[in-house]
Amino acid sequence: MVSKIEQDHQRFRQIVRGKLRKDLRRFISRGELIGKEGQRYVSIPVHDIDIPTFRYGDNSGGVGMGEGEEGESVGSKKGQGGEEPGKHILEVDVSLEELADILSEELQLPRIEPKGEHRITTIRDKYSGIRPTGPASLRHFKRTYREALRRQLALGTYDPDNPIIIPIKNDLRFRSWTEVRKPQSNAVIVYMMDVSGSMGDEQKEIVRLEAFWIDTWLRRNYEGIESRYIVHDVAAQEVDRKTFFSVREDGGTRISSALQCCRELLEAHYDPIDWNIYLFHFSDGDNSSESDNRNCVQILDKHLVPMSNLFGYCQVTSPYGSGSFINVLREAFPAGVDQRVVTSRVNGRDDIFESLRTLFKAGK
Repeated sequence: MVSKIEQDHQRFRQIVRGKLRKDLRRFISRGELIGKEGQRYVSIPVHDIDIPTFRYGDNSGGVGMGEGEEGESVGSKKGQGGEEPGKHILEVDVSLEELADILSEELQLPRIEPKGEHRITTIRDKYSGIRPTGPASLRHFKRTYREALRRQLALGTYDPDNPIIIPIKNDLRFRSWTEVRKPQSNAVIVYMMDVSGSMGDEQKEIVRLEAFWIDTWLRRNYEGIESRYIVHDVAAQEVDRKTFFSVREDGGTRISSALQCCRELLEAHYDPIDWNIYLFHFSDGDNSSESDNRNCVQILDKHLVPMSNLFGYCQVTSPYGSGSFINVLREAFPAGVDQRVVTSRVNGRDDIFESLRTLFKAGK
């Protein structure tokens, strides 16, 4: 019976996976994640999957019950039944790992090979033995009662007709542990966004959706991920995630302020020998001056690009028009010369799918 249930469950998961793959572009572009992002699972609405259920009729009326005359039809006389089919929506919990695998299959993304050595280690406790002393929370009940049974058998006090086993202090056994150091590949993601007046709510929503999928893919490739957030207009500052996606300011734009803030953050906290570094900047492409464009290229060329796995620039189309910063980067870092600099133009939500493919197709 258990095996049959497991087979049915696996078949159901395959159906769900097929539906997700079919509608993945729509999920990415429309953000249908129902806002229930947990630590490991997200809820996704899947259409047209019928779950078998028992259905009971309405026994409140019928032939031989209540008022009525001979020859009258059974049932309500009010209204007409609809002729349009209903949309069956099932909300399915999907792990982030499975979501990332589906994304990888659809975008044909290569697995990322972490650079450098595994020099960062995590320490965890591994229960590896049994000992006669320890805290009550680590008491091993099975081994304790085994010791009590062995003692009673040795003393001849065990009665198989009345098998009462009462452990004493000397019978107690506890789990013991050792500290295990495990090397792991860590990565830091730094998101930078222009929050000047030209970046409206729709542009921020596009950034939020793309950032979610970037996070999902990178967390599938690394055991440890840290995310940092920088916003800027003419000046830049680090903020928390909530502020990053909600703040709106006005005024001009100086992109170099974000790049310089990012440089200082990395130099203070993230040694490129130990960390895989991913940088993403979102803007509508307007910058304050040509001289600042040159300053941006200099910061990237001498500092940020050499220490990072990837610098991705996404130019989001603004209702007020878009600037030329994407062209500045493409001229300074031609495609194919240095694959660590990747540019992507996102005119609307439907472009997020291809933007993700562009960012990660090199497997950096």
